[in-house]
Amino acid sequence: MPQVAKGSSVRRPGRGAALVVLLGLLGGCATSVQASDVAQARPQTAGAAAGNTSTTTAATNPNLLPGMPAPLDPNNLYAADVAGALQPFLKNVTPRVYVPNSRGHTVDVIDPATAKVVQTIDVGINPQHVVPSWDMKTLWVNNDKGNSLTPIDAITGVVGAPVPVHDPYNLYFTPDGKSAVVMASEDRQIVFRDPHTMAIQSTLPVACDGVNHADFSPDGKYMIVTCEFTGALLKVDVVNHTLLGTLPLDKGAMPQDIKVAPDGKSWYVADMMRNGIYTLDGDNFKITGFIPTGKAAHGLFMSRDAKLMYISNRGEGSISTMDLATQQIIHKWFIPGGGSPDMGGLSVDGNMLWVSGRYSSAVYEIDVQNWSLIAKIPAGAQPHGLCVWPQPGRYSLGHTGIMR
Repeated sequence: MPQVAKGSSVRRPGRGAALVVLLGLLGGCATSVQASDVAQARPQTAGAAAGNTSTTTAATNPNLLPGMPAPLDPNNLYAADVAGALQPFLKNVTPRVYVPNSRGHTVDVIDPATAKVVQTIDVGINPQHVVPSWDMKTLWVNNDKGNSLTPIDAITGVVGAPVPVHDPYNLYFTPDGKSAVVMASEDRQIVFRDPHTMAIQSTLPVACDGVNHADFSPDGKYMIVTCEFTGALLKVDVVNHTLLGTLPLDKGAMPQDIKVAPDGKSWYVADMMRNGIYTLDGDNFKITGFIPTGKAAHGLFMSRDAKLMYISNRGEGSISTMDLATQQIIHKWFIPGGGSPDMGGLSVDGNMLWVSGRYSSAVYEIDVQNWSLIAKIPAGAQPHGLCVWPQPGRYSLGHTGIMR
């Protein structure tokens, strides 16, 4: 049974019951998504597929990365991720939370309606993250030490045969959908691959220990990457697959998750040793400030209305809330009984934050409207980059669901 926080309600607000269609997880193997599938999902833009009216790409806006769907709102990069804005082909998908147990070789599958593990999938060794593909039709399990990616059909839940990929610690997709980007942490490489077959397109060696998390500029033309063990940031040219610059951080820094602000003017970088987040000017590639949040700041999550950002402070078992308009921390909440909140994501309606307890062998379901622990669910050893699925948005930039 799930462990429920003392005094909290087991009521599950905003579950979106209409979305819970019992398709079940089918047996058999899925194959990698074909290029023709992506062509159908791309907008005559990806926006058209999501039912919005924006069909702008670089063809009409030369400032954008060619082939990239334009933001629905130039002042809000996350305007397509609002509560309930699922792609039509995802509306009948059974909601699930996929939890990779990094100290092993399994992924636990949680039914959010019951807060119970309903399936355990055997994948490769050391699965680190579960990553939605650009077209949102495949969930890729990053088996870092197993040197493979395990595909899960994002609609049916069917598990496919592993695809050989060396050192896939984390995985991203360029905003035009033309490349998968593997963060090969121990190899000290950023590897651009075909987003369907995972064949290598190009390899970028980097002087970076622990190449880790990333996000993309509003125009899609560059990405900024964190180097966990070197204590630095990298700026990478998405078009040419080249390094544009390296930005050392403070001595002893250990940068983790990174997110660009809704207006695209600021970036936020969680730092586990500085116990807070840097603010960054991405275009000029310089640090502009620092905001203390809590011990071992780690994961960054945007609210569905893009007004707040939640920060998981892994070293003290807390979640901080920052007002994005003022860049002020307005709330901090501690997990009852303690914990080690790491990576995760929000429910479709944005009311629930699901976070892995990295060193607690647990997953937390947190009501961010009333700030209560709805459930603490036992998981395998060192659960890490969990993925809440499905998610609103037109396309995925990777990680555990950076949707735009």
